[in-house]
Amino acid sequence: MFLTLALGCYAATAQADTLRCGSQLVSVGDRAFEVEQKCGEPAFRDLIGYTLGPYERRELKIEEWVYGPSNGMLTILTFEGNRLTLIERRRSH
Repeated sequence: MFLTLALGCYAATAQADTLRCGSQLVSVGDRAFEVEQKCGEPAFRDLIGYTLGPYERRELKIEEWVYGPSNGMLTILTFEGNRLTLIERRRSH
């Protein structure tokens, strides 16, 4: 039963290293301004918080940008310190 629940949760959220925006590709590691040039303004932009950067010398802002829904799916992009770190796709409710 646990395996079934785990697989069901996984199917609801998918992660990727790239995202297609029209004819452009966005990849983990891209800068926020590059993503905005390729994908346009997100529907929502949320400040999640801050984390320590490499070697704990400075704080990095963590933001989530939400695009969609498109074909019943939301795309959620997570940025740390202005760099894209995570691309998620989730079913919209």
